[in-house]
Amino acid sequence: MQSVLLTTLIRAGTNSLAAVGRIGATAEGAMPTYDVKTVAAPMPNLDNLKKQAKQYLRWHRERYHPVAAEIRAELPRFRHLDDHQVLEASFKLSDAQELVARRLGFEGWQALKAGAHAVTAQCKQTPTHPILSATVAQLFVSDIKASCDFFTTKLGFVVHFTYGDPPFYGAVKRDNARLSLRLICEPVFVGDVRRRQHLLSGTIEVNTAAEIKQLFLDFQTAGVNFHQTLTKEPWGARNFTVEDPDGNLILFAGPAD
Repeated sequence: MQSVLLTTLIRAGTNSLAAVGRIGATAEGAMPTYDVKTVAAPMPNLDNLKKQAKQYLRWHRERYHPVAAEIRAELPRFRHLDDHQVLEASFKLSDAQELVARRLGFEGWQALKAGAHAVTAQCKQTPTHPILSATVAQLFVSDIKASCDFFTTKLGFVVHFTYGDPPFYGAVKRDNARLSLRLICEPVFVGDVRRRQHLLSGTIEVNTAAEIKQLFLDFQTAGVNFHQTLTKEPWGARNFTVEDPDGNLILFAGPAD
């Protein structure tokens, strides 16, 4: 989770209360000044931040699995725990408020409140449109463990989490790419329609031609089953398609040159 940078404050070079307790503030308490060309959305108002904290608290109490990763990432005292241990550990409203504060780049809730009040006094709140920060493809698989083994041993992913005993949901990731795995015990597609129609379950991109070539060679060495080998397309892309043990087709794409 990326911390929100309040460039409205940075452009003004303010050393007001908004900088007090802010992670990355200078020793004098002032935020460093940069030549920023764009202005980020102002900080959400305090009432909304309180609601966010209560939502995190509710998710923890309901043992909502994805929240464990956020808690571990933002709160140092939880970083040595796995997902199950995070959800079993004591987690109070003050912890949830600290989580919200640290996600916004502050050291704690009190520092966030000071910053929120300062921002409110300095700039008028204006509505902004939501930014979609990521997409995650969901693969239907017949065995979560076997699928995780394929992605980790063949494709270089790591297991992000699994959920259930035995697991019925999970996720694997590599760098900025993430795939969700959903257990399904009955056919999803009719016959071999996916292979005949080349129906993709997900697309993963790299930035350079050298990377897509190297990735293909790595997968080839690992004995991966290819639905389509490395191909230069007429529209200027170079890509290949991997078939996982459940017949999911995953396209890996990059520039041709």
